[in-house]
Amino acid sequence: MTKNARSDERIVAGDHQFRIGGKVEELYAGAVHYWRLERDKWSDILDKVRSLGFTAISIYMPWEIHEIERGKFDFGSIDPRKDLDAFLTLAESKGLKIVARPGPQINSELTWFGYPLRILADPELQAQNAQGGRTVLTQVPRPIPAVSYAVDKFFDETALWYDAIMPILSRHQYPAGGLISAQVDNEMAFFFNINAYASDFCPASIKRFRAFLEGKYGSIAGLNVVYGKKYASFADVDAPRSFSATARTDLPAYVDWIEYRERYLIDSMKRLADMMRARGLDRIPLFHNYPHPLGPGGAASGITAPYNLMGLEEVLDFVGFDIYSRKELYEHVKTVTSYVVGSSRFPYIPEFIAGVWPWYLHPGDDKDEAFVTRAAMMHGIKGFSRYMLVERDRWLASPIRRDGRVRPENAAVFSSTNKVLKELDFKSLRRQADVLLLANRDYDRLEAASVLISYPGDFLESQISLSEYPNFMTTSEETFGFEEPVQAVKNDWFAAFYESLSKGGQTFLLSDTALPAERLPRYKAVLLSSFEFLGAAVQKKLLDYVEAGGTVVVGPKLPSLNERFASDTTLLDAANAAKSSAVSVVNRKAATRYAVGKGALVVVHDIADVEAVLGVALAGTGIVPVRKNHPKLDVTIHRDPAVNGKAVVFVANPTAQPIAADIGIGAPVSKVSEVWDAKPVVVTETGWKDDFAPYTIKTYFVEA
Repeated sequence: MTKNARSDERIVAGDHQFRIGGKVEELYAGAVHYWRLERDKWSDILDKVRSLGFTAISIYMPWEIHEIERGKFDFGSIDPRKDLDAFLTLAESKGLKIVARPGPQINSELTWFGYPLRILADPELQAQNAQGGRTVLTQVPRPIPAVSYAVDKFFDETALWYDAIMPILSRHQYPAGGLISAQVDNEMAFFFNINAYASDFCPASIKRFRAFLEGKYGSIAGLNVVYGKKYASFADVDAPRSFSATARTDLPAYVDWIEYRERYLIDSMKRLADMMRARGLDRIPLFHNYPHPLGPGGAASGITAPYNLMGLEEVLDFVGFDIYSRKELYEHVKTVTSYVVGSSRFPYIPEFIAGVWPWYLHPGDDKDEAFVTRAAMMHGIKGFSRYMLVERDRWLASPIRRDGRVRPENAAVFSSTNKVLKELDFKSLRRQADVLLLANRDYDRLEAASVLISYPGDFLESQISLSEYPNFMTTSEETFGFEEPVQAVKNDWFAAFYESLSKGGQTFLLSDTALPAERLPRYKAVLLSSFEFLGAAVQKKLLDYVEAGGTVVVGPKLPSLNERFASDTTLLDAANAAKSSAVSVVNRKAATRYAVGKGALVVVHDIADVEAVLGVALAGTGIVPVRKNHPKLDVTIHRDPAVNGKAVVFVANPTAQPIAADIGIGAPVSKVSEVWDAKPVVVTETGWKDDFAPYTIKTYFVEA
């Protein structure tokens, strides 16, 4: 997005708001694919979209569909359904804003994932596995070769597509038209070959890996010191093809490969974004959608590798994660959304479930969609695109059929949601969060590096009962000279912090250790796991935060090494120089508190004491937890900074059992009304009471 545009012509995605010409606007969109619909149905379908309360549409624009032959394209001259310019003009005439998704990769359940077949069939453009064979995407309806985004020729071919479509899009971009944002590529995750040793080992990628190492270490001598090797030049360094480390000194070479994989994704998205901007799409925010992390398992700390949200937001305007889930997976939705809200400039769900692909083994229904929708709102998502609003080939149960008929039950979920979002002015509310729980990128990289099994994931995951993401079933259990296998036990510590915060009613968000230092002071306390090593920049960032008055809680120990496993005692020295005191639980020392600067550094020694120690450590920070009479209830608070004494409070029962809830938010309340059903609520001196059926989320407007 150009920085030279007048303020009334600029669109800015930042500070959790989407501003058009200086005004905060909604970005609640839904996917509509013009090329999959009969042209004479366009107008009626867009009217139905408007009738559900949507003010924007999100549109995939497939290279595969528009290309007739290399360098020649059909934009309606042959097939009227492909007249993109006409569709955009029609949408604008109906007052709909537009989010463009021109690829080059779009997935969209297309056989070739949006690429012309000639791209996939070109051996020069194919990603390679560790053995030098083709990397394969095991997708439905048929496997396809994965494309290498390290090869210059791929970008030359993509330029032909961009040369054709960008002039159309640029004519419609704000302020001349309704196009307000555009997505760069789609779900870039090595074509779901997330395993570290599955992709991409093609010669171009190895060349870029060596350049990455040279940029990181400066010289081959610098790399040799860390690796303990005697390479003559970077040309002698190869990428690790599998994990076989036996000692701590072996680890940097593997971890560097993981860091490079993050960089691979960032650099390729930057290159595509620069191409889009150079072809005129320079007045609107550009974003990317990572596929949902964690698999279906819920709260786990492997949020980061190979994704680096903060790194990608250095080259794009914002980054989101896609969410397809069911009501039974509440913790998964909470984890993903809390992470995006805690990390992104503008917390957005680029693909938010509406209907389902036919080969999804356990699809939900309209009740699942309603529950997951409220869960995402509850944890602070500020924008989304429903995928799909209109049913089509290889997609079922959307609220609008491809002939324009509406499914009442499905449509009601989205129309009621849009109505409530507007009534609450949800775009102006801010999620209250006193505590930040950080996933540790150093440890996530080690976990990703130490995976022992390499296989294609995603579409085969449910059949083989494993996840393509590294986990305790697939990673090494070696300690590498540490007291414990950090790559495994870091998950336990993250889960202990997460569960204790949830149970204790703390208002918290998630992020990871790559979060910029200037964003830490927003929180009264920061929590993360800490073992023998921790990145030098992270140690310095945490120390600065504590010295300025913040509270940091770590466990089980303070580090003495940095991410290269060289001596770094930044935090340890600060602790040793500070006044210390014991944090006791049941008459025994469970943690040590160090008074560092104006703040405190608390070290929990045993994972079994996390919950008890947090209750003590956070009590002195001014944090007021919410009150709930059942540990499984979850509560979040949202406030309008411009309005005092009023709050929007979400309460969730994510269990299969009914709960009679008694809720308080740490302040007196005089009036409480439920937003969705407008049923009476019993107000007490300290809060309110309400009955919750299984898998229910309620939203309350609360006045002091």
